[in-house]
Amino acid sequence: MSSSFEFHTYPARLTDAERDRALKVLRDGVALGRLTHDTFVHRMELVLAARQPHELAALTADLPAERSWSRLVFGAVEAVSGFTVRLRRAWQAERLPKLLLPASDGARTLLIGRDPASGLRLCHETVSRVHAELSRQDGLWVLRDLGSTNGTTVNGRRVIGAAFVRAGDQVGFGTMAFRLAVD
Repeated sequence: MSSSFEFHTYPARLTDAERDRALKVLRDGVALGRLTHDTFVHRMELVLAARQPHELAALTADLPAERSWSRLVFGAVEAVSGFTVRLRRAWQAERLPKLLLPASDGARTLLIGRDPASGLRLCHETVSRVHAELSRQDGLWVLRDLGSTNGTTVNGRRVIGAAFVRAGDQVGFGTMAFRLAVD
């Protein structure tokens, strides 16, 4: 008497890396203008629902695969581009005018804006009349945006509400930028 056991083997589940490769091909297709946004969204949903490798292949078959040499070229261009952005920021950072933090012995607030009553009056069209305030709280400097139109930034990031600052930080009011310094 012989018995046979049957084991149903199902195809292996798609890996996240396989899905990511398919999504990258679709993103590149949109970036190169070979897919519309609607087609991209529809195919992206199908990639996420796919169970078999042949399903992914069918979704990307009409898009050319990136060759290794082009990947190297684009990678090099991205690296150089990123380097030039960092270089430009570093160059500008050292050339920015210094904004001296007020002496820490007093607990006063420095108003910043175009208003003649401001402690730091900045006469520039991108600076609001009452733009921001710099104050000392619990031994730390706090820069608070006062609802300015063109925003206040610290190290390139927009201040929503308030942010802690210190000497060396780059602060911006509208398009005017300064490097904070101590006496």
